[in-house]
Amino acid sequence: MRYVIDRMTMSDVPRVIEIERLAYPSTWPPSAYRKELQDNRWAHYIVLRDKRLAEEFVPMTDEPERARKSRPFPLSLLPHRPATSILSSELAAIVGFAGLWLMVDEAHITTIATHPDFRRKGLGELLLVSLIDIAYEIGARWVTLEVRISNYPAQNLYRKYGFREAGVRRRYYSDNQEDALIMWTDEINSPAYQQKYQELKATLFKRLETES
Repeated sequence: MRYVIDRMTMSDVPRVIEIERLAYPSTWPPSAYRKELQDNRWAHYIVLRDKRLAEEFVPMTDEPERARKSRPFPLSLLPHRPATSILSSELAAIVGFAGLWLMVDEAHITTIATHPDFRRKGLGELLLVSLIDIAYEIGARWVTLEVRISNYPAQNLYRKYGFREAGVRRRYYSDNQEDALIMWTDEINSPAYQQKYQELKATLFKRLETES
């Protein structure tokens, strides 16, 4: 398959921050991700890499500014920010990221984001599936998250994977004081959930293989 899920490392953080700034109106500072990776043993963060971008990557050099501007680059970065911030094919290949915390026996999804140029390709769903896989690996029994009241596409994806509304967090988002829906799965170890989950996962992987 064209896309690969890896554990997030400290060296991935600059690219993660760039994607987050493109994806969301409010973001975490780089120090927050570094603290999560270094100090929070209950945190699990992943990145999504596009192997094709890694193969196409051309490292930046000290060539003249005019030549740099004329060279095509696979990803659009922050507006008015030079592509010299991408120093390796491993960083350039990152097109999404996600994370969760284990809280007793609950996997709490903290973030899911994809680069705007890579939306509507099933990659947000791939990140969600990867987090649910991690939830199984670390012994969680349920998965929960918050999502903006206005974010209907994300809500539909979560409902597809068995998340149900369980409440509202008022004025949860600091950028515009928007409410958040609290959503939970049923117990993920139940036979009914596992069967449905495996069916959805197989369908997604088939789609991604076909479109690669």
